[in-house]
Amino acid sequence: MSKKYIISLDEGTTSCRAVLYDKDEKPLGSKQREFEQIYPHPGWVEHDPEVIIKSQLKTLQSLIIENEIRHEEIAAIGITNQRETVVIWDKKTGRAVYNAIVWQCRRTSDYCEQLISQGYTDMVRQKTGLLIDAYFSGTKIKWILDNIPSVRERAERGELLAGTIDTWLIWKLSGGKAHVTDYTNASRTMLFNIYTLDWDDELLKLLNIPRCLLPKVCDSSKIYCNTDPEICGFSVPIASAIGDQQSALFGQGCFNKGDAKNTYGTGCFMLMNTGDKPVASKHLLTTIALGMNGKIEYALEGSVFIGGAVIKWLRDEVQLISSAPEIDKLAESVPDSNGCYLVPAFVGLGTPYWDMYARGTIVGLTRGVKKAHICRAALEGIAYEVRDVLDTMVLDSGTQINTLNVDGGASVSDIMMQFQADILNTDVCRPKNVETTALGAAFLAGLATGFWKSKEDILCRRETERLFKPKMTAARRDELYRGWKKAVERAKNWENLQK
Repeated sequence: MSKKYIISLDEGTTSCRAVLYDKDEKPLGSKQREFEQIYPHPGWVEHDPEVIIKSQLKTLQSLIIENEIRHEEIAAIGITNQRETVVIWDKKTGRAVYNAIVWQCRRTSDYCEQLISQGYTDMVRQKTGLLIDAYFSGTKIKWILDNIPSVRERAERGELLAGTIDTWLIWKLSGGKAHVTDYTNASRTMLFNIYTLDWDDELLKLLNIPRCLLPKVCDSSKIYCNTDPEICGFSVPIASAIGDQQSALFGQGCFNKGDAKNTYGTGCFMLMNTGDKPVASKHLLTTIALGMNGKIEYALEGSVFIGGAVIKWLRDEVQLISSAPEIDKLAESVPDSNGCYLVPAFVGLGTPYWDMYARGTIVGLTRGVKKAHICRAALEGIAYEVRDVLDTMVLDSGTQINTLNVDGGASVSDIMMQFQADILNTDVCRPKNVETTALGAAFLAGLATGFWKSKEDILCRRETERLFKPKMTAARRDELYRGWKKAVERAKNWENLQK
């Protein structure tokens, strides 16, 4: 029977998804399950790794059953994942020794400050392309080793394995047959040298992390192993693994140097393809965009830690809205935010501020500010954060971005995308399929198995849904952005000011 489908497993920060694609790149079906966010202390964020794998398996099995897919029709499975989140588990039992520590978690901020004060900033940047920040995986691994009883001793005896979520999923789905990661996920750990393309011994020694814990690093498009029939109910190749933001870059067709995209997910992440040469930056991250056919492509990346998550916060914690689409209706009911700014720095600020101690702030409140104004300020706050990143990317790269390709769940908001074009003074292009994170992993799995023949084969089918063009006057744009910068100053360094 001919192979008809690729399945993409998209393991995000708040939910797991499984998406079915045919050869025309059309999503024929999708299943999604949200899972619990665990907050043991202020600024700490965890996930139960067992809940992640069970949720992902349920979406996979439900997708196959509901679409009446025969196992023989599946060419491959591709995996994309929340990146810096890490798990350590027992290689015999497969049980995690502690909850997954999520990329948003700030528990290692003080340790990162120690490393900075000890003068390691330049060394870390020169090897990894990253800043020293609690965002990245290395200090999270160190925290588990240092704080969970007997874990360090077991790790040094070779009894434990560690990895980002792609590694955890592949190990589980294969029944423990493969302990691997790809170049993109490895490049986000603060342990991987993006020039030598290997785990860096000096960094491992600095953080006191045994090399035997870490997975083998592979191309992003490659058959790593097959699924275990006892786990999944069938055996098909797992043929791609890639961090979610790099997957979206590939899914957007940003194959050429200078192509850029921004994903509006839990956070917002802008990546620009810089080709086969890494570009150094003082404020952006230099990272690996792709490993394929034995070749590496690099990217510049700007990170916004809280993007679409502010909408979820308004819905679940503050209960200002009952559903995500309601925020657009409320925001559209008022002409502006009435002088109100919402800085969603719940877990600090990313590019270009890199302030681990910033916290969320609402400023400009007057008696005339209504619920609708706060909702509009939340959407505009995301767009302002993206402008902060784009301005930095243009400045540091020397490359003007004329069109920003956008994707992710929150990019469906017309009012936010129009405001984004206005505040950037740049065209914003939204594709017909905004779920390009899942699509990128599907493309890479399809290319690894011959389901699709080439990048050109993929690119010719890409369709634009809407192009947003700037309409705002320069004077209004400058006035609004000056207000945003004032609001950010109020949010910065909040935690330190309280000590």
